[in-house]
Amino acid sequence: MVQLVGSLRKELADSISTCKILVVGAGGIGCELLKNLVLTGFKNIEVIDLDTIDVSNLNRQFLFQKKHVGKSKAQVAKESALQFCPSANITAYHDSIMKQVSFLFHSLVTARNHVNRMCLAADIPLIESGTAGYLGQVTVIKKGMTECYECQPKPAQKTFPGCTIRNTPSEPIHCIVWAKYLFNQLFGEEDADQEVSPDTADPEAAWNPEETAARATASDKDGDIKRVSTKEWARSTGYDPVKLFNKLFKDDIMYLLTMDKLWKKRKAPTPLDWHQLENSAHDTSSGLKDQQVLDVWGYCQLFQHSVETLRSQLQEKGEGAELVWDKDDPPAMDFVTAAANLRMHIFSMSMKSRFDVKSMAGNIIPAIATTNAVIAGLIVLEGLKILSGELESCRTIFLNKCPNLRKKLLVPCVLDPPSANCYVCASKPEVTVKLNVHKTMVLTLQDKIVKERFGMVAPDVQIEDGKGTILISSEEGETEANNSKFLSDFGIRNGSRLQADDFLQDYTLLINVLHVEDLERDVEFEVVGEAPDKAPPPQTNQEEVNSITNGNKDSAQPSTSSKGYEAAKQPQTVTFPPP
Repeated sequence: MVQLVGSLRKELADSISTCKILVVGAGGIGCELLKNLVLTGFKNIEVIDLDTIDVSNLNRQFLFQKKHVGKSKAQVAKESALQFCPSANITAYHDSIMKQVSFLFHSLVTARNHVNRMCLAADIPLIESGTAGYLGQVTVIKKGMTECYECQPKPAQKTFPGCTIRNTPSEPIHCIVWAKYLFNQLFGEEDADQEVSPDTADPEAAWNPEETAARATASDKDGDIKRVSTKEWARSTGYDPVKLFNKLFKDDIMYLLTMDKLWKKRKAPTPLDWHQLENSAHDTSSGLKDQQVLDVWGYCQLFQHSVETLRSQLQEKGEGAELVWDKDDPPAMDFVTAAANLRMHIFSMSMKSRFDVKSMAGNIIPAIATTNAVIAGLIVLEGLKILSGELESCRTIFLNKCPNLRKKLLVPCVLDPPSANCYVCASKPEVTVKLNVHKTMVLTLQDKIVKERFGMVAPDVQIEDGKGTILISSEEGETEANNSKFLSDFGIRNGSRLQADDFLQDYTLLINVLHVEDLERDVEFEVVGEAPDKAPPPQTNQEEVNSITNGNKDSAQPSTSSKGYEAAKQPQTVTFPPP
């Protein structure tokens, strides 16, 4: 007769109580997950999150309260979860860790590739998940059995961390999202999730959690932060375009510059001053209006004109009125175009035409608490399969917004095997990169190709030239003199091979160089055979056989491709012990 402990078999209950788990991220999914884990009987849990609690988290991250604002998410999540099960052994980290664990749950957007590689190196099962609005996904990754997280190219990220939007934008879309937030803060419905002022509690700016908490709780000990409403301040100025400009593009930027830790490895922003720009104004734009890229003063004038028009619209609607941003409303579109381009210029990005901005300004995906709860429950169920030694029964599960043809919101799909062409989990990872060896500098190879594109943390790169020439070293300062030199200066040409190693990830990648004289405009390199910013095509009819619901074939596909869905809003990963 099977012995039960509660509703679980005794063997499984014993495994649950003794196994060691790492949860990466204590946000929307992470909070629900920690609660589920301790109530299921997991006793040995480590949780890591580099973020601190913000007021905007409180509507969905239910382990946090108002008094916790500014404190470490990981630490507060631990303390709150222990109230459900005081006997649990939970360790919280507000820093990077390298630990031996049984399996891993992951929630941090920027760490997903790194965690994937660490689990592959340690041969630890990984449960990867995410949500985006009403959509959600859970999948299991096991070395040699399933696709890894990087086997399939991911679609471009549609949502971004608040600290990126407010402090360290690096792409035009970050500035466009910021400008849309700004429109709502000034003229529409204010939302704590859409703050545009510098984020003083950015964990990257202050690695000491106590220092971060002190900044965030500067006014009240209980964390009830007193903030001056952006809209109230704008009204007090009479929506004066020049005052708004100098506050947003000069004063706020100068404040960001005081957060000097942010700029140690980034190019610092350059503040703008209205009166200085006015004195040096000139306009060189030409062509169709929507396709013009104006100079800085041109966008200053567009900012001024759009603010004056939107101010008039507010006055016509009366006291307490609000405007709704619409990409087809010319003044609203002009405002976002101007504000986004001015911010792009400040952060040394190429400015965009009105047409480009309009095409990129998609809807912001909200975080839904119930979606997080459903996904967190599915994560634990997949974890129980792993602990029961039933990896073959694990599934990728999609949560859809609407029922499929079989009236199912949850659609399980059989896990795909590893991709033979994956540059991470293949037996001998190898890629071909197309670039101009006479125009590509070593610094570009290091920062944009090896680190940014291929996700290495501390790479060492050597040329396979028979001499073992070291091009890039992870030891600080050792090869810094190479940074400003071109690849051709080291004899690299068409057909050259580079070996990139990352000791921290136990990862080696062979890079084949394909020299070309010219690439598309603004493109510095291409990875041959990949479209990294596009999701794979939807499944074919043949692949539909892999879609299973309640043990039966279900030809109705989930609302997103099983290979291409990227839940960037609330990612979550968990590692479990091997069965």
